[in-house]
Amino acid sequence: MKATHEHEWEAAPGLPSALPPGERVVWQGAPDWKRLAIHAFHVRKVALYFALMLAIQAINLTAPEGQVDWKPMVVAAGLYAVALGLLLGTAWFSARSTLYTLTNKRVVMRIGIVLTLTFNLPFKRIAGASLKTQGAGTGDIALALHPEDRIGWAHLWPHQRAWYVTQPQPTLRCVPHSAQVGEQLLALWRAERAGQSLHLGDAPVGEPARAPNQGMLA
Repeated sequence: MKATHEHEWEAAPGLPSALPPGERVVWQGAPDWKRLAIHAFHVRKVALYFALMLAIQAINLTAPEGQVDWKPMVVAAGLYAVALGLLLGTAWFSARSTLYTLTNKRVVMRIGIVLTLTFNLPFKRIAGASLKTQGAGTGDIALALHPEDRIGWAHLWPHQRAWYVTQPQPTLRCVPHSAQVGEQLLALWRAERAGQSLHLGDAPVGEPARAPNQGMLA
């Protein structure tokens, strides 16, 4: 018997082809599916919205005598539960089918539930990076590409930085131990591009964070 993995077409898990001589895998990881459900699929916000709709429906269905017609509410609650279940299931499948890889030369992102896509991002084409922490040690690591390098926003979703539509930034979403992974990424980037500074926009890595829970890799 020989070892196999889910994506049989891959040369190795997360890699579409064998690594060339001199290149090695440094780290591999996947999103935390629960955090992905919260931060990428916004299940908490959707659940609060559904709860608000049920409360409004209960008020409208309450008779003057104080009695409530429960049947419409049970139907609505069932539909809301199905919708939340689908969101949670999509987040779980998305995390399970995703594998992020750091080598000493590049970042590789294998993403996609039905249609699997693999993006190779050499350190030479990465202009900057940022870390946004989420608590419990997880966080998003967004990669800013050079202006001439673009990946379609829809091709990356949900593995892209929010609100960056015209110049999407591939993002390692909800990565456990994100601070340590960010440090590894920075060290590998510096080793590959010795003497250069890793930037995000006009702010070099290591400068103070500009927003709560969001700062540069250091």
